[in-house]
Amino acid sequence: MSNPDPSVELTIARWSDRFIAWLIDFLIISSISLIIFASWHGTIGFEWNETMMYSRGIDYLPGSALFFVYWMILEYKTGQTIGKKILNLKVVTIDGKKPPLFSIAINVFGKAFLLPLDVLLGLILTNQKRQRIFNKISNVIIIKIKEDKKESENIEYKMD
Repeated sequence: MSNPDPSVELTIARWSDRFIAWLIDFLIISSISLIIFASWHGTIGFEWNETMMYSRGIDYLPGSALFFVYWMILEYKTGQTIGKKILNLKVVTIDGKKPPLFSIAINVFGKAFLLPLDVLLGLILTNQKRQRIFNKISNVIIIKIKEDKKESENIEYKMD
């Protein structure tokens, strides 16, 4: 008779690591967004006026949509964005498995469109899993993963 599987040990990511990963992603997508904005408007230099205030409000939605698509694709496919990959973080379900698409969509929606509110309420109502509000709703956590050992270290070569 075999023993039951040992419980999975997950290391919850620190808020600081999550912030740095988000900042990396923010800089990447903001740069892409700036290029798109510049090509759309013909310039990146602009003058602050009432039109600009209105324009920035309109530009918020496409920018947030770009963040949504970026996070949605990468977090669903690999559990990691570029920022998370650099910091060895990963999005998983509460039990450590790959989240379903619907959970990723809910989680990413909060991050792309409502992040300040999501983080603030998450910090106020935090739990031992360090979840933002949309993390809780979607039943996901952000974990720290061990760096992968180089595959070549485990390869043994034999002559035929």
